[in-house]
Amino acid sequence: MTKLLLAFLLLPIFCFSQTPQPSDDVFELLKNGAHVKTFSTGMYLSIHTVYDQWLEGGITSIRHDSIFLNGTPFHYKEITAIRMERTKLNYVTDGALLMIAGGGVLVLGAVNGLYRGDKSKDWYKPASFITAAALLVLGYLLIKSRYKKYVFGKKYTLQYLELNPNKNNPRPF
Repeated sequence: MTKLLLAFLLLPIFCFSQTPQPSDDVFELLKNGAHVKTFSTGMYLSIHTVYDQWLEGGITSIRHDSIFLNGTPFHYKEITAIRMERTKLNYVTDGALLMIAGGGVLVLGAVNGLYRGDKSKDWYKPASFITAAALLVLGYLLIKSRYKKYVFGKKYTLQYLELNPNKNNPRPF
């Protein structure tokens, strides 16, 4: 019993904890001055820079007007666009299935025409061409609409919000 009590008393001496960090700042995406989304440390982000590059990764830190993407700092004025992946639907899989169905309509018309012994000009009706084209186009558009892009300029802006304005005297923890 005394060994158990001694273990519980000495255990906190050998334990380590995380050192408290001052909270990072945040960025806010605005559409005509209205809030759309807030970006903070730990979020996944895909940005387009003034250097005409698309970079993506996790936000490791936000401080001093800079966003650290995978440890690489970028001033928020260097970001020209943000690309966010839409998550309501499975855009790639659903789009591919629609395109496969469109191709399947064409293949099915050819197989049925061969099976019936029709001439090749009689394999398809206008309705089958319209159906196949609609499925192919809708599948392609669904795949292309996977991302929502916010281009900064007239409509969208990125605002830096400093959570610790007293830089000379950091918050005690």
